[in-house]
This record gives sequence, C-alpha cells and structure tokens, in this order.
Amino acid sequence: MSSSSTPRGRHGAARRSLLGLLGPLALAAACAPAPPGPPAAAPRPAASAPPAPPSPAGPPRPAPAPERPGYEGHGAASVSPEILARYAAPPLPDDVSRRIQAMLDVRAPSGGVLGPDGKALYFTWTITGTRQVFRLDGPQRFPLQLTGGEDPTVVEAVTPDGARLVLSRDRKGEENPGLYLQDAKGGPLVAIQHAPGVQTQLQFVSDDGRHVYYRANDVKKDAYVIYRYDIASRQREVVFDREGIWRAVDAAGDGRLLLAKDVGSNMSELFEWAPGAKAAPGADAPTPLFGQGEREDYEAKYGAAPGEVLVLTPRLGEHRRLYSWKAGKLTPISPEIPFDVSAFSIDRARKRILYTVNERGYTRLRALDARSHREIKLPALPAADHVTPVSTTWDGRFTTLLLETSTSPATAHVLDWTTGKLSQWHAPSMPEMAPGAFSATTLESYPARDGAQIPMFVRRPARCERPCPVIVHFHGGPEAQARAGFSARAQLFVDAGFVFVEPNVRGSDGYGKTWLHADDGAKRLDVITDIEDAAKFVKASFGHEGRPPRVGIFGGSYGGYSALIGMTMFAGAYDAGAAVVGMSNLVTFLQNTAPYRRILRISEYGDPEKDRDALLKLSPITYLDRVKAPLLIVQGASDPRVPAGESVQIQQALEARKIPSELILFADEGHGAQKRDNQVLQYGHLVRFFRTHLGGGGGT
Repeated sequence: MSSSSTPRGRHGAARRSLLGLLGPLALAAACAPAPPGPPAAAPRPAASAPPAPPSPAGPPRPAPAPERPGYEGHGAASVSPEILARYAAPPLPDDVSRRIQAMLDVRAPSGGVLGPDGKALYFTWTITGTRQVFRLDGPQRFPLQLTGGEDPTVVEAVTPDGARLVLSRDRKGEENPGLYLQDAKGGPLVAIQHAPGVQTQLQFVSDDGRHVYYRANDVKKDAYVIYRYDIASRQREVVFDREGIWRAVDAAGDGRLLLAKDVGSNMSELFEWAPGAKAAPGADAPTPLFGQGEREDYEAKYGAAPGEVLVLTPRLGEHRRLYSWKAGKLTPISPEIPFDVSAFSIDRARKRILYTVNERGYTRLRALDARSHREIKLPALPAADHVTPVSTTWDGRFTTLLLETSTSPATAHVLDWTTGKLSQWHAPSMPEMAPGAFSATTLESYPARDGAQIPMFVRRPARCERPCPVIVHFHGGPEAQARAGFSARAQLFVDAGFVFVEPNVRGSDGYGKTWLHADDGAKRLDVITDIEDAAKFVKASFGHEGRPPRVGIFGGSYGGYSALIGMTMFAGAYDAGAAVVGMSNLVTFLQNTAPYRRILRISEYGDPEKDRDALLKLSPITYLDRVKAPLLIVQGASDPRVPAGESVQIQQALEARKIPSELILFADEGHGAQKRDNQVLQYGHLVRFFRTHLGGGGGT
C-alpha cells in the first residue's frame, strides 16, 4: 500500500508487508532466473485437496488430508505454459487503463543514500516503469539515471570514499537477489554474485571500504553463509559457515562480527564472532551473547562504548524498547512508553542513535547521543504522518529523512547535524492532480466479538452511490501493520467510489507482543474471527437510511489468505473478494514454499506434520462448499513465497463447483506485480471486479 504499510525492518533494509502487491515494490531483494529444469506438468486440480466440511452451522472440522499435495514446487518451472496461457490477464478497456496509468504516475523516489560528502543522493525511482537507480547532484537538481533495463535495481550502499555503489538486482520476482558494484558516476555493473536460485544479500560495507560483506544460501537452500568480497581483487572468502539462517548485522573496528541467527518469525539469537576464528565443523563456535533458547525478538548493533551492544527487544516488557547491553545486562535507554520502538540505527562514527516510535500507525523520530544516551533535541520538522530516517553519512554529519502524509507522496530531506538545516532534495510527481485530490486517512476502530477493539484506518470518497460500497483491505505479513500515510493505490478505489478500510487485526505488528503473537500457530483459530467481525461492523455502521453497504474483501500475501478465509470460512460476510498471492491450503503452502521461508513460517503458522489438523481447519480450501460470492485471484508464476499452485488449485476447485471466480496469472512476476504494465492490469481488473460486484460511483 503506502511506503509506510510495512512491518519493522529485518533481513535487509526493510521487510515489506505487502511485498509488492500494493506499490512499486521497494523490496531490496533482487532476483535471479529460475534454475534450468524440465518443463513441469500443470498443477493438478484441487480434487486432491481437502474436501469441504459440513454446513456452516457447525464448527469447522479438519478435512481428510490429501495423500499428496495438489501441486509440487514453486517458481515459474512449476507452472505449465498451458496454465499460464489459460489464465493470462485479459486486456482492459482503454478508459480504465488510462485512469490506472495516470494514478501510477503519482509517485515519489525513495529516500536514498547520500554520498560521504553529502553532495550526491543516490535513490531508487520507478519513473521508467521499473525500479532503477538515479543520482541527484544537489537539492532539487535534475536526476541522472544510472541503471536501466527490465530488471528492478535498488541502491543498497555507497562505499566510504564515495567512489562506488553497491546495488541489488531483481529478475521476475523470484527473490534470488544478485549483488553488484557500479562506479558512482555511472557505467557498467560489476557482479559480486548473481547465481540462479541463490539469494545474495548485502550485510554491510567495511569501514575501510575494502570489503563487501554479504550472505548467500548457495551451499544449502535453508542456510546462509557469510562471505567477504575484496573489491580490488574481486575475490571472495568464506567468513562464517554454519547451519542456520544467519545474518551479519554489524562489525566492530577490530574486525569482530555481530551475528544474528533467526530461529523463527520475529525470533533471533545473537552471537559474536572474533577475528581469525573459523566456523568449520568441529572448530570453536561463535560466542553466544543473548537470546539463546528464548525464541524472542532481538535486533542489535554495536554501541559507542567498548563492549556495548544496542538492542531493540520486547523481552522485558510488553512493547519493544531500546536497551544498552553490557556484560550480560540490559539497561533501557529509551523511555518507557505504551508504544513500540519500531526501528533504530547508529551511524558508523558512533555519534548518534536514531530511533522511531510507532504511535498507533504513525512514525515519530527521536535521537540519542550515542555515548551518554541523553536525548538530542531535533530541529523543527514539517508535520507528517511518518518521519523516517533512511541513511546517515559515514562521518555522521548528514542524515536523509523521508517525510510522508496521507495526502501527498513522500519527500526526501537531508538534515545537516552541524548547522541544523533541513533541505528538501526531491519532490513527488503528481501530474494532473488537483490540490486536495487525495483523501485523508482517519484512525478508527471496530469491536471484535470478544470485546477487543481492532484499530483500522479509513479513507472515504468525496462522492459515491450511497450507501458507499466498502472494501476491507487486510495487510500481509501477518506480522505487518496497516499505517497512515500516502497510497495512490488505495486512492484508485476511493476515486471509484469505495470507502477503503484497513484493519490491524490481532497478529499485526505495532501494538505490543501480546497482540503480535495472538495468532501464532493454533491460536489463530481463536482470533481469525476478527476478519468476519470487520464485515459485521461495516454493514451495521457504514450504511445509509437503514440500508447496509455492499462490502468486499481484498488483500495480498497473508492479506490474500485473509481474503480467501473471508470468502470461504466466513462465506456470506462479504459480497465479493479479491486475493493476490494468497495461500489456499496452509499444508501445501508450507510443503512447497522456498526452504528458507519454511523454517520461519512454521513458527508462525505451525508444523505441517505436527499441526496438520489445525492447519487444515485454517485453510480456505477446506470450506469451498460455503462460498456464496464471486472471487478474483491474482498470482505471479515465479513467486517463491506463496507458490502459484496455491492459486491454481483453488481456482480449479472453484471451477469444478461452478462458483463464479477469475484467476489472473502473470508469467513474469513473483510475489506481487512489479512491472508497470502488469500493475496496470492488476489494479484495473481489481477495480473492474469490485465495481461489477459492489457498485460504486467514482470516476474510475
């Protein structure tokens, strides 16, 4: 949705909640082609999927488990050409396409990374229709394009001397990133590594600028090796190689590495690896610091004091708080408040700690002196829903800030800590848009059946056919959060005459760890009713002259799963539904998702063997006989997270039951549409579908 509709950062610069569904995909992950192999057979119809349970009157029962999955594998090779051709997106009417094209022109560049002297800003922009890297040689200067072609490319870092950029490049949404170097003035890319079927992800650039540290799962698909690449010699060496999902999160001046091992969703253990140590089997292990065996949430960086580690964790309270860890003791350095600290950073000069607070879906910036931990007063900043620090120069003098409101795209500003001056570097593009064209977002709530108040953000159209039809959009994750802020994609639906509602049901991030973990594993059965309760509240409260509105459900990734649950388990609650890259069967999803994802997802959903009955109870495909309203399903063939077979199997099962449904398959996309032409098709068909089945009275 907006750039703010994201969870707390992890596994790179940021882990995006909708993963490309509702925006131009700011994911820093880039992707390689699928490994070669024989053409795969078409996914089998979901006749082998669990049959539907008895009537809705009784409680859901686990359906008999299939002897084998309804499909096998993930990625483009798992879908036959015949299936791709059958479900290719049909063309749109010209007037619909024009409107979508115009709205996609409303956008802004990313916050970007400053050169070390603060005189150049390198940023990502979708002006070509695909994410590419540009350079600004001063505030409001004309941008120079540095990368091009059809492969989305993201700038990750600038070397300390300002001479080179570190870039990540994507191919077809497969999420197998390649890592590259480029001269900061432009020119050809030099591959550090871009291997088929392998994720190559930047960890950091060394302080002396000689080395690029990265991780890759090129030895085992479910484990990551830490490598060090020598820029001058173009050679790499193994730094750390052990079983597990490892990250190198920071480096000390003497070469020590701070390592994180992810053991589940939002669960990490922290270690330190000394210079010269070897991680070969049988050698000394890295030194455990904290988190071992706890299955708790930790993010960490080295602090300014010797032996200090800065830690963001909810370990000692309900909300995430920032601590200083020394000699085994956590000492809080951020105030105790009823909100999560959502992220933090410390500059390489170890001068300042910047952290953001998530205040009910709004982002507030705060700063601390890195040595004394005293609060630093920030200069006056423009009013914004979100103030987010993006990057700080190596010497700590300049910080790029991204400022965003609900009525205007984000703008990048540079703060000079020496002078206190804030300068705007780039402006958003809003061609042919009148002032006040975008609806403001309001924070509201609805009651769940057990009395819990569920937060939701609401955007209302200036005009509609009353009662205004409503679209309830569920975010991805599930450990994500719908937030205030700008969204041209949401505005498409508002302009079409829909009220656009974005709930943060239990399991969402940003409201404390009890709320976040309320849906873990089988506990999801106790709170998944939040999806149905949203429809009940909207129908009871958003009507006109005693007439309830027609209500649709929509989402991507976990939000796509939520949409399928709303249309199946809670059939009748919603009048139409659209699911983008959503899971239809949690058992087959866990069996076929990428190996590195499976480890993390099992902690969130449950084990496909041990928790099979609960997973089947929670699977939309179990409740197909309940479906009463039309469904639109959208999927990328190359998706490594939610395999295309999840969408194909439920579509074919719906067809077999003669239930009105549509499937759109993008052959050249992964976990959401990245390419502009595909985004036009995706959003055009979404608007067309909901206008057909819910009505509406806007201009789209």
